[in-house]
Amino acid sequence: MTITTPHRALVVIDVQNEYFTGNLLIKHPPVQQSLPNIARAMDAARAAGIPVVVVQHSEAAGAPLFAKGSLTWELHEVVEGRPRDHYIEKAWPSVFTGTDFADWLKQNRIDTLTVIGYMTHNCDASTIFEATHRGLQVEFLQDATGALPYANTAGSATAEEIHRVFSVVFHTRFAAVASTDEWIAAVQAGRALKKGNILASNQAALALK
Repeated sequence: MTITTPHRALVVIDVQNEYFTGNLLIKHPPVQQSLPNIARAMDAARAAGIPVVVVQHSEAAGAPLFAKGSLTWELHEVVEGRPRDHYIEKAWPSVFTGTDFADWLKQNRIDTLTVIGYMTHNCDASTIFEATHRGLQVEFLQDATGALPYANTAGSATAEEIHRVFSVVFHTRFAAVASTDEWIAAVQAGRALKKGNILASNQAALALK
């Protein structure tokens, strides 16, 4: 389905102190880049009349990450200090799971989600994939998000590799991947961002060899 005039909601996922001063430090893109872009996207959404949904992840008190009520659980001041239209507290990676998100989207006739916040490969990805399965269009602002490195028995990957690969995969089927500047321009023009497709992405990769 092609949407020429999207009815957007900006979804600001888990911009919490855990990623800046806690145990999960975002590495790529650096937060010095992503945080100002998160602020710009929120301000642009407000100016354009696009509803802003702020999401906060919570775990039980005493948990090693996102312990509810702790300083690292709190929303970063960049997000906490800005207006929002809806607030969601979640306990799972996807914003849809165990929340009123789907109902709120339906009530507000939202057909397009613009996803920003953290992390690219976890809560962002889970939300993007589920939104696609629910028939929604999705946009992912890759310079207003971020990743961190992993190493486990399956292997290892840098934050840059994780962010880059997930962004490429998103753009093949699940979300139009763009910069904050590109998104703001699209919002001001009242147009949708275009994503790629699996076949074209694969053929372009084969042509690089």
